[in-house]
Amino acid sequence: MGSVEKLITENLDIWTSAIQAKSSAGRGNGKKQELYGIKKLRELILELAVRGLLVPQDPNDEPASVLIEKISKEKARLVKEGKIKKSKVISSAGDEEKQFMLPKGWCWSRLGEIGIVASSSRVQKKEWQDKGVPFYRAREIVKLSQNGHVDNELYITEELFEKHSKNGLVPEKGDLMITGVGTIGVPYVVPDNTQFYFKDASVLIFKNLFELYPKFLFYLMKSPLWNNEIHEASMGTTVHTLTIGRANSAMIPIAPIAEQRRIATKTYELMAMCDQLEQHQKTSIAAHQTLVLTLLEALTTASEREGFEAAWKRIAEHFDTLFTTEWSIDQLKQCILQLAVMGKLVPQDPNDEPANELLEITMDVKKQLIKDGVIRNTKKPAPPNDPPSYKLPDTWVWTNLHEIGEIGPRNENEDDSEASFVPMQLISEYYGVPIEHEVKQWGEIRSGFTHFKEGDVVLAKITPCFQNGKSAVMKDLTNGFGAGTTELHVYRSINSCTVPEYVLIYLKSPRFICEGIPKMTGTAGQKRITRDYFAGNHFPLPPVSEQNQIVAKVDELMAICDNLKENLLNAKQKEILFAEVVVHQAVA
Repeated sequence: MGSVEKLITENLDIWTSAIQAKSSAGRGNGKKQELYGIKKLRELILELAVRGLLVPQDPNDEPASVLIEKISKEKARLVKEGKIKKSKVISSAGDEEKQFMLPKGWCWSRLGEIGIVASSSRVQKKEWQDKGVPFYRAREIVKLSQNGHVDNELYITEELFEKHSKNGLVPEKGDLMITGVGTIGVPYVVPDNTQFYFKDASVLIFKNLFELYPKFLFYLMKSPLWNNEIHEASMGTTVHTLTIGRANSAMIPIAPIAEQRRIATKTYELMAMCDQLEQHQKTSIAAHQTLVLTLLEALTTASEREGFEAAWKRIAEHFDTLFTTEWSIDQLKQCILQLAVMGKLVPQDPNDEPANELLEITMDVKKQLIKDGVIRNTKKPAPPNDPPSYKLPDTWVWTNLHEIGEIGPRNENEDDSEASFVPMQLISEYYGVPIEHEVKQWGEIRSGFTHFKEGDVVLAKITPCFQNGKSAVMKDLTNGFGAGTTELHVYRSINSCTVPEYVLIYLKSPRFICEGIPKMTGTAGQKRITRDYFAGNHFPLPPVSEQNQIVAKVDELMAICDNLKENLLNAKQKEILFAEVVVHQAVA
């Protein structure tokens, strides 16, 4: 077994355990993970390849300096014969630009010294066709580099292709296409029996006229060395671009031709090993996620106490192996919220005032408030089509937010009063995150915004905010009232029959959100949860004393989950650091 294979196998636990969540907005996207250790392993293989540390050198190989000298003479001959244009003089590699020592037989070169870097002739947008010769932009080259194929949508005519072919800069077998915009520097080796054209500036072509081994150049251009080299001085402010001049002057290490082939072969073998590791890891992660979901679902779907206790026992016995990722802990949090509104989180007290009595009193109070003109008599929401999806404890009762509260209330305050203003971005999708607000004059925000006051509970109604669980209890408001984005539903309790945080738990519970998504109305990208669903959906009302116990228990369990996640993240950071240290030591 070679030294590189040993490096892989002896550190297998590091490569496979270093995993981090991909950064993406929205609750529920934590399922996407980056196999960081395997990513670093791929980078290490490429780094070793371009440093001459992947395969042994053969003293019988023709040195790269001889190869470059031959290329220089051949270039001069082609210019003299008028077959290629004379390129701008490129300065030779200075010692300060040589990033590391190369093995004997290797040498540093600028990309422009070993081939021709160019762009295409301009193709106007009006010349694009839906059939003919494929026309590739940077995005198509990226897909070809990754997958070897692309579902192309742009073409040019055969006649236009023939016209542009006369300058000799059409892609041919062994040439490399390089992205010049977007994700710059991505390479694609032109295969045999292919015909396409490419967008000027968006894509560069490296004409491999002197038969360097294309796959060696491909792997070189996938390496961290190349990536750092082209980004260090890439042009552009908000968008990086790789110009012909910058590509020409890029400093790269060149191996003897024979060694280029050996490096490409070995790199391919090792990348295949990485593919196998990655697939095994993805399968393992998927199986773990399925197990977590299955066991947690058993908790929330158990209809009898015995079934619930059995489901919890299965989880408790394997807790340390189940909740080992950020995603799994987030699923546990979701399960806690769901159990809370099902009456399965704290024991019921038969001495509590039954919720049905509380409901009757609250409905009578609401009628009187409407009669006295204190609150508006708003339209009753349409009843839900489906019955409740689970059974409540005996002391609880099904109702809806409209019956026990005021929906969409309005505030009456002086225009010169200070008040809180809450735009959508200040409302968290996570439970337990305090609301933030801006201070404004009431006269500025009274009209055209949603009103609320201290203790009200709000729900984001527009996509994707609803799906992501954006909702909050309005607390610590300036002067106790405020306004915010119009994309909110607001609930205000009557007769103190609900604890605000309990209502928040309900609004963030998985079933409320999942069952609401199909009921959203509007066009794609602008869908909203209806008032009927917010105000009329089945709401599980426990006795007030139990609501307080539920909130306290949820807060306690969420704190435990947060502590568990923090410890997990610290451990993951160490695993990631270990992977980086191994890579650093291997190339040092």
